[in-house]
Amino acid sequence: MYVGGPMPEVVCMDEFEKFYRKLVDLAEKFEKSGLLLKIEWDLDNSIIKIFGEKTTSLTRAQSGLGDISELAYATSEHHPYWNLLYNNSEITSTVLDKWQSSLSEEDLDDIDWAIQKINRVLEKIRTKNS
Repeated sequence: MYVGGPMPEVVCMDEFEKFYRKLVDLAEKFEKSGLLLKIEWDLDNSIIKIFGEKTTSLTRAQSGLGDISELAYATSEHHPYWNLLYNNSEITSTVLDKWQSSLSEEDLDDIDWAIQKINRVLEKIRTKNS
């Protein structure tokens, strides 16, 4: 089992860190029965990710993109970078969905349209920063 690096040294554990340590113990028990897991953590931000043995780089990228897309959908349209994030995540979603096949002409048109929107937003940001 790969557990994202050495166990962090923590003098004063909070409840989340206690949970994390118990989770690692549980994962180690399952490893003994042959289940391969990868656990990554960012305890400073209370994040734990668990990947099973069938997880690929592509499925990990798609999962991570889900988090980015959620931020893009939840961010106010008044935020100056909202449209950059949204259109980039849409392009990335299309590319990842077609990773093992071909982009259609419609896909390419959608990507081109999103790039045009990105360029317009970039120009607005440049103008505002000048």
